[in-house]
Amino acid sequence: MIHLSRWKVILLALSVLFGIVFTVPNFLTQAQRDALPGWVPKSTLNLGLDLQGGSYLLLEVDVPAMREKRLSNLGEDARTVLAEANVGVSSIARQSDGVIVTLADPAQMELAQQAMAALISGNARGVADRVVQRQGDNRIRYAFTDATMNAMAADAVTQSIEVVRRRLDGSGTKEISITRQGADRIVVQAPGQSDPAELERLIGRTAQLTFQMVDVDNQAQALQTGIIPPDAEVLPAAPGQAQVAYLVKRRILVSGENLTKAEVTTDSRQQTAIGFRFDGAGARRFGEATAANIGRPFAIILDGQVISAPRINTAITGGSGIIEGQFSIQEASEMVNLLNGGALPAPLKVEERRTVSAELGEDAVAAGALSTAIGFIIIVVFMILAYGLLFGGISVIGLVLNGAMIVACMSVVGAALTLPGIAGLILTFAVAVDANVLIYERMRDEARSGRSVIASMDAGFSKAMATIIDANVTTLVAAAIMFVFGAGPVRGFAWTLGIGVVTSVISSVLVAQVLLAIWLKTAKPKKLPIAE
Repeated sequence: MIHLSRWKVILLALSVLFGIVFTVPNFLTQAQRDALPGWVPKSTLNLGLDLQGGSYLLLEVDVPAMREKRLSNLGEDARTVLAEANVGVSSIARQSDGVIVTLADPAQMELAQQAMAALISGNARGVADRVVQRQGDNRIRYAFTDATMNAMAADAVTQSIEVVRRRLDGSGTKEISITRQGADRIVVQAPGQSDPAELERLIGRTAQLTFQMVDVDNQAQALQTGIIPPDAEVLPAAPGQAQVAYLVKRRILVSGENLTKAEVTTDSRQQTAIGFRFDGAGARRFGEATAANIGRPFAIILDGQVISAPRINTAITGGSGIIEGQFSIQEASEMVNLLNGGALPAPLKVEERRTVSAELGEDAVAAGALSTAIGFIIIVVFMILAYGLLFGGISVIGLVLNGAMIVACMSVVGAALTLPGIAGLILTFAVAVDANVLIYERMRDEARSGRSVIASMDAGFSKAMATIIDANVTTLVAAAIMFVFGAGPVRGFAWTLGIGVVTSVISSVLVAQVLLAIWLKTAKPKKLPIAE
């Protein structure tokens, strides 16, 4: 274990080079970083909300609006399938958990039940989330199950949190804290974002993309008289459209839920457009809908606005296409990001917004730097007093390398450093030096039992290694659990702690092995200094 292997020297040299190259930019000004050659890394640490200031938003998920929309979809689904089955409908009445369909002809009850049975689908666990029940001679109840209604609010909040997280922090390392508060509220804390209104704009867009047919037969009359057919609705057109509004069928042919990819592209006129691709189910439905409506226009609707209403010239069976509109590159890029992040299941209402000032962050940075320095000095003094200048100094060198490698790793991935992260950094120093203590104490015991210097040092590394690995693996597992299940400050603490566990093995073991092997080879000591 104490032999000076070539691979150990190379690994240590690469670790030192990595730590220096990716840590130094953090100590340079922006102008100095800009002046560096293009091949030199320029990434730096991001500071969390508690260190650099940022924005705070308290959002409320509009669960009633989501329920209203889903109940409305139930009615439209029932109306559509019954029309396709040539079943006459007298009325569709809304209830708190579904709709009551009244048939015009009771003799068609059996046919209506068979048609509506196809609407029942299962959730992720394979359990039906809707029911179709006969009530009397000419009425059918089509409703969500009690379990689905009870879980609707909780599912909406959970889905909204994930959508917001993907929109703002796809990598999961920017330390944007997105947490649930109460039954239907979400707290968002974004470090470095000084404008809550801009954050609100990015989050608040529902980004619901739907494809629906334009009701060309009734459009002119509906727009002039205001009399809207029950199976249609009037939607405004996006700026730049030839028309001000469109009458579109309520039935959704394909929605953004079937979207697998969106990207910025160009149309046939080389204008900025948005390309999209559906999954298998979406491609099939889109192909069937376009094949059945050749020659008729369909509306591409985003957040309640008709972006485009192209005419179907042929069946579109490839599952992909483009959305044309008056987009700038920035608008198209933002929309692609929103579409790829997914649509919000329900609108979000801002209940509170505030900005954390940078001055408070500066105080937190100063306090964090002071606490780190104090902790580091205490560790240095202890190691030198306990194991002397040589062995203690080697431990200090390992700690410096450990800190540099942690900063380098966080700079590379763009992770944010927070006050809990600083606490994780200080704890990492303690864990790293704990490995040196285990090694040195084992060496001391072996030397006092009469073994030679080489044998004592070799036994110190080999016999302490099992304990070091066990301790580090346990800590790494705990850090992984906190990172996966935690949020905000907890993830910041887990991130720095996890990186530190990996780097501490290099700093505490590899540095000590290489430097002590060099000392042993050059000094050829007769006694182990720490055994005296």
